[in-house]
Amino acid sequence: MENTRVFRMSFASVYPLYVQKAERKGRTREDVDAIICWLTGYDHKSLQQQIGKNVDFETFFAQAPEINPNASKITGLICGYRVEEITDQLMQKIRYLDKLIDELAKGKAMEKILRK
Repeated sequence: MENTRVFRMSFASVYPLYVQKAERKGRTREDVDAIICWLTGYDHKSLQQQIGKNVDFETFFAQAPEINPNASKITGLICGYRVEEITDQLMQKIRYLDKLIDELAKGKAMEKILRK
């Protein structure tokens, strides 16, 4: 995988795509925000600040207050890779987020998505 290109992508440019994917399936921006905040430890205000600063994925995750300890419970395939087997820590976090958004778009209950 060519990770550098993904790491340098602007989180703010991908965020609307997450929202669109969720909304097409009847979910909301608030659901997307709740997932991102759960995974990263950002609150709503700090999430919006990061989006406003147009940070890349590397910076977004590096500045995240705390990756949720239950993130390791996220398993399965995303983009043909098992998220639990990805060795690059940053790529794994990005793919965790992709997997959670996919689960949201597939109609999974928030309690299950957030590994409660």
